[in-house]
Amino acid sequence: MKKLNILLTFSLFCVSLIANAQNSKFVVQGKVGHYSAPAKAYLLYELVPGGKLKRDSALINNGIFTLKGSIPYPVETFLIIDTKGTNHVNSKSSQDIKIYLEPGVISVTSPDSLANAKVTGGKVNADNEKIKILLKPIEAKKTELYNKYAAASADEKKVLEKQMDSLETPKREIYLKFIKAHPNHIMSLIGVKIYGGDVPQYNEVKPLFNSLSADVRKSSRGIFYAVELKKLNTTAVGSIAPDFTENDTIGKPVSLHDYKGKYVLLDFWASWCVPCRQENPDVVAAYQKFKDKGLNVLGVSLDAASTKTAWIKAIQTDHLTWTHISDLKSFDNQVARLYSVVAIPQNFLIGPDGKIIAKNLHGADLDKTLSEIFK
Repeated sequence: MKKLNILLTFSLFCVSLIANAQNSKFVVQGKVGHYSAPAKAYLLYELVPGGKLKRDSALINNGIFTLKGSIPYPVETFLIIDTKGTNHVNSKSSQDIKIYLEPGVISVTSPDSLANAKVTGGKVNADNEKIKILLKPIEAKKTELYNKYAAASADEKKVLEKQMDSLETPKREIYLKFIKAHPNHIMSLIGVKIYGGDVPQYNEVKPLFNSLSADVRKSSRGIFYAVELKKLNTTAVGSIAPDFTENDTIGKPVSLHDYKGKYVLLDFWASWCVPCRQENPDVVAAYQKFKDKGLNVLGVSLDAASTKTAWIKAIQTDHLTWTHISDLKSFDNQVARLYSVVAIPQNFLIGPDGKIIAKNLHGADLDKTLSEIFK
């Protein structure tokens, strides 16, 4: 459990860093359409990535609203307008855009809706507006595919999903170009994280972070990201997989070291995760094909206490006949935090020597890798 203690030390350092950082005041001044009460404007943001979600709100009068607060460094936030003031995100009465909270005054103006809003104020927002212009054709295509998805058949959805996934490549290229051209901009630091995506690869994002200027890397946000990179490095391919102990479905403790000397696929999923459930047949097929040759699977569920019954039912329904563990804390799951898992499905293939052989093997890639190991 030594690595877990190291990661906890990093986490405590991050909390200390945020607590001691010099907070700066921000003001978001909006004039959007002609909405009035009960319409409200909301800000949703995290001061610490993965930390407690902050929610600020203000009534709207003839489209005008003001939101104030303080932040330790530029922070991503969703600005939401709910015309019914129901506090429901993603409802039919709500609309949203992503902006950055920065010291000073941030202006958001539009004659009708947030979709057409112009955001001014702060260097990060200025950079983000430039990137948004470059991303506009990609986002338009993504919206087109998304609108087709609901009415599509199962086979058509698979095609649409591949097309949507393919849009990530040009998006990453836009951020990569910006990062290389602006090594002294905080937006480039934010861009490194966006470039890495939900499942960042250490050997990709670390060199990009190193390419940033010393001022950016030594900023409060830069120091925080450096700590995230150290955590990510502990689960890079070739590293010793961090040990852990967590209870199975009947409360029996299961440890990773129980699999010492064996191949084990550490599979992160949840009963409520649609992509996970869609991927389960591939994991079942791989397990059935290679279990007699030495493959073990250990499922780590990001279910919550409220979905424990659904978790156990999903195990049975999907025929997942291997060991499953969870502390039923959703994304606060201690194993997920230990392995820097912020999106699922994810998996880690661990060898008999305890080292991580490969990460995020899906579909044909999972079968191909296992076939090479067990040939």
